[in-house]
Amino acid sequence: MSYQASITDAIANSGRLIKAGADAVKLEGGSEMADTISSIVGVGIPVMGHIGLQPQTTTLSQGYRVQGRTKESAARLIRDARSLEQAGAFCIVLEMVSHDVAEVITRDVANIPTIGIGSGPGCSGQVLVIQDMLGMYELQFSFVKRYRNLSKEIGDAVREYVCDVKESRFPARSADTPKEFLKGIEFEDRKGSSVS
Repeated sequence: MSYQASITDAIANSGRLIKAGADAVKLEGGSEMADTISSIVGVGIPVMGHIGLQPQTTTLSQGYRVQGRTKESAARLIRDARSLEQAGAFCIVLEMVSHDVAEVITRDVANIPTIGIGSGPGCSGQVLVIQDMLGMYELQFSFVKRYRNLSKEIGDAVREYVCDVKESRFPARSADTPKEFLKGIEFEDRKGSSVS
């Protein structure tokens, strides 16, 4: 648990990431994360918020479905966005948020950029997971535009590799060590006999 256990742990772990070369940290969660975000920002570490679908904790939330489709859910997302901004987040990821709600947050609520993932064109910017964009998995979310279908190509490549290994076509024998070089080297074979 990198930031959920305590604010002290969140600051320490965020500091480790910055020391390792990160430019900022991203925290999933809404208003309940405001104090943590404020504390991390307070020590000089930039924080990006993340509301809507929260992939690292989705089994604890509402599952893999669009968020903000009810009045209560939309109101919560709007409150969360305002809370994260007030806590000092420099940007908010809106994941699988209703397009209308994401647009309202971006246009009327937040004074910081929003990055949409499956939240429609009304966000300040967009992001897709590279594996989804390239079709590396069979599973495809409705909001993902596949620019390639690498799942089939990857599967074909793995099957071809397995076949080549089974048929002794890979790896190819190379001449990296001349056989005559091995003459005169003494070693014990598997049976413990001396060989040269």
